Amino acid sequence: MTLLLDGQQIRGIGLKVTASLRIESGDLSGQTSNSDTAHNGFKPKTLTVALTIRYKEAEQLRTLMSLAEATEGGGQLKTYRVVNDTAAAFGVRQVQFTDGVSAREDDTLAAWRIQFTLAEKLSNPERVETRRAGNAVAQQSAPGQAVSGSAGTDGSEPTKSLTGFEATLKKVDQWLGSGS
Repeated sequence: MTLLLDGQQIRGIGLKVTASLRIESGDLSGQTSNSDTAHNGFKPKTLTVALTIRYKEAEQLRTLMSLAEATEGGGQLKTYRVVNDTAAAFGVRQVQFTDGVSAREDDTLAAWRIQFTLAEKLSNPERVETRRAGNAVAQQSAPGQAVSGSAGTDGSEPTKSLTGFEATLKKVDQWLGSGS
């Protein structure tokens, strides 16, 4: 099995690629034993790669690390075109390194056991989602009257009808205010 990232072959012994697709769902059962779930979409597909690199071929590990640490303009992780049978079967074309790269020494061989994860970039569901028209926002309203303004914000009095007693108090207040 081969793995190419932008034409650069990832070399090692016992190369294994595991592909996975995470399907997000939410529990709708609340406090009951109902098994209803809500589909929350597909997450990007991932490729988990495991291989062994001999100590005497340390240059291959350095090459892998330079690919993992590569960035594009703006400091974003570099996106690679991937060539691999498992990736092709899953429909993965472009990937980025994610979740880190680990290398541990093998107990019996003079080699490193390498593992890293590649996450799909610009997947088909992602492209469909960006092309899909946004949902229109419905204007919401509540029962009752809308509040147009209040005293003190724009200098005018609120527009509400006064009872007879309140009207009398208002006249007295205005008379006292203008008399001083």
